Amino acid sequence: MKKFNHILAKNSNTQSITLIEHTEHVICSVEVFADYLGLDKKTARSGAIFHDIGKTSSVFQERLKIDYQHSKINYEPFRHELASLLFINLVDEEIRSQIIDMVVAHHKSILSLENKSAFGILDLYENREDYFELHAKDWQNWSKEALGILNYFGVPVRQISLEEAEESFENVVEYCINKKSGWSVWKGLLIGADHYASAMNYEVENRLKKAFQIPITEYYNRESSLFPLSLKETQNHKKHTLVTAPTGAGKTDFLIRRCKGRIFYTLPFQASINAMYERIRDDLAKDNPNLDLRLLHASSRLVVGKNNSNQETESEQDKQEKDLQNLIGAAIKVLTPYQMASVVFATKGFETMLLDLKNCDIILDEIHTYSDVSKAIVLKIIEVLHHFGCRLHIGTATMPSKLYNSILEILGKENVYEIKLASQELDDFDRHIIHKPDSFESLKTVLDKAIDENQKILIVSNKVLRSQEIFKQLAKDYPKTDKMLIHSRFKRKDRNQLENDLKNRFNKSLKACIVVSTQVVEVSLDINFDVMITDAAPLDALIQRFGRINRKRKSTTERELKPIYVLPPPRSQKNSNPYSLEIIQKSYEILPNGEVFKEREAQQKIDFVFDDLQTHTIEQNAKFKNEKFQLKELTHYDSSVILQTMQFDSSCCVTESDKENYQKATRDKRIEYEISVPSYLVENKGLRQLKIGNYPFVIPNKAYSYLDSEEPIGLIQNEIKN
Repeated sequence: MKKFNHILAKNSNTQSITLIEHTEHVICSVEVFADYLGLDKKTARSGAIFHDIGKTSSVFQERLKIDYQHSKINYEPFRHELASLLFINLVDEEIRSQIIDMVVAHHKSILSLENKSAFGILDLYENREDYFELHAKDWQNWSKEALGILNYFGVPVRQISLEEAEESFENVVEYCINKKSGWSVWKGLLIGADHYASAMNYEVENRLKKAFQIPITEYYNRESSLFPLSLKETQNHKKHTLVTAPTGAGKTDFLIRRCKGRIFYTLPFQASINAMYERIRDDLAKDNPNLDLRLLHASSRLVVGKNNSNQETESEQDKQEKDLQNLIGAAIKVLTPYQMASVVFATKGFETMLLDLKNCDIILDEIHTYSDVSKAIVLKIIEVLHHFGCRLHIGTATMPSKLYNSILEILGKENVYEIKLASQELDDFDRHIIHKPDSFESLKTVLDKAIDENQKILIVSNKVLRSQEIFKQLAKDYPKTDKMLIHSRFKRKDRNQLENDLKNRFNKSLKACIVVSTQVVEVSLDINFDVMITDAAPLDALIQRFGRINRKRKSTTERELKPIYVLPPPRSQKNSNPYSLEIIQKSYEILPNGEVFKEREAQQKIDFVFDDLQTHTIEQNAKFKNEKFQLKELTHYDSSVILQTMQFDSSCCVTESDKENYQKATRDKRIEYEISVPSYLVENKGLRQLKIGNYPFVIPNKAYSYLDSEEPIGLIQNEIKN
């Protein structure tokens, strides 16, 4: 409608979107989502129409023209969604509470639980006397245009006086004050639709045609005597699945065959989910030519301070921008369990994630037990997902019995289809002889012999710095041998190339080669090497690493044993991080020396190492307890202290030379320039931070060594400084 084309929802140097256009996009999204979720479409449509009508305000329209958030002028806190509530009396009374839920908190928690500068409606009510006056400023002029837009969308309208608008505002405040603990379906619905519309814009209708499709997974009905799980029956009336089997037994196929609906596939590491994404994409391409398959990358939203002069500005469009990967409705989404942890800690967007997950099939593959915290988080995720009707399918080669039994208790043993291989079947997976050398240096003759015999060597270190040092030394010692280094701190586009080289060039090599890596090779990378040298690590991690050696299944007559050399544990906890020194020592102690690692004894060894199950560590931070959320409805937490303190790569950076390309790139291309890092490597270093995409810190070019350099080692930690 041309009459209102001057009223914008977003404005940037590259694209402006009118309020009517954005509202139409949100309506398209919310109706599809509501239909899928079994919610009233009329109510959903009404919430979409009203959610941003406050953007008609002359205050908002003026601020769209300037970068007021980073101006030196101290602007009053204006929330367009709160201005939308001045029209709430136009909503039918029987659905008014649902519409308030959709509008009032679709950007901010109604009450900040951590940061009082968040300016939720109750924060403003408690701290500013003029909160209404600002949001109603110039009411007589802009309210007429707002009513015109509402009427355009079919809302019966009438003139609203300033006094009635203030009364509406006060009623919403009282409604929010009286909210009890819990979560809002309607808030989650609107946030999901708003983010989807903002990301897709004019492509939203075409994209929605692919939303919520159930994938065709018949490809995984393949059978082979070399993969015993492929011969196991998957048709069973029990809702959940718990599979225990060695790597290479066919767990992935079995778990997917157990799924009936949309699938969330989780693995512990970013590198492993990258490999799984590619595997599923290739496997299902023929039967699913338009499959909505997504990979949820780790990302940073860490902002180092509102007034930090080193921050780069962002446009309104960039603030609204959400990668498609995060959006609701994928047929299959591949991610880590910790990327679902918002449903445990009630962090921003948890309501939308709950709606996306509800009643879906969730595959938790290779649950790891590195720490009490990680175990507790996984158990809590299982508890929440079970409560919301998800079908849980859990596969592991390394689960302690106490953790296994805790999962059964949560899900109900009567509801779980349990699959384990018999002892005789496990014997067919004996593939490795374990050795315990005194040091890495003592293995020079082992390396020489393996290279002379054209064997493929995999060296795994627990730390990036250590892997870089080893790689540089081997480059000097074996200059003519093909070699590569792979770890988590390469640019994403370089990581993609390294992973492809690992799987296709090194894995298939008929000549001697050396791959130096970190934990990124532990899970779901389908590689088959001949010799391993590895740092001592928790036993579950070691068993995963072992699965990369002699992995290719062969008939009984062709099987052979291949060597794995496990280095001694470090002497201090500092050198053991992120693992427990005690756990590493126990793991090393229980390993044989010069003998076969027997798969039928793996469970006994795991239970020896992980003889305790401490899960109380997150209870005070978890917000889902006793089958309900323990926080005020329409509120959320900005972050989780537990997740921040764990050793995950929660931030990212880009090099100075990539800065301009990053700013100009599309959402899909930006991630290619990003380097995942723990926050402590980039915080408080005086680095600039781009307020665009995943908010990367900008590091000097000398802090990164490229793949075509003499020493292609990725991020150089000691050069990260301003």
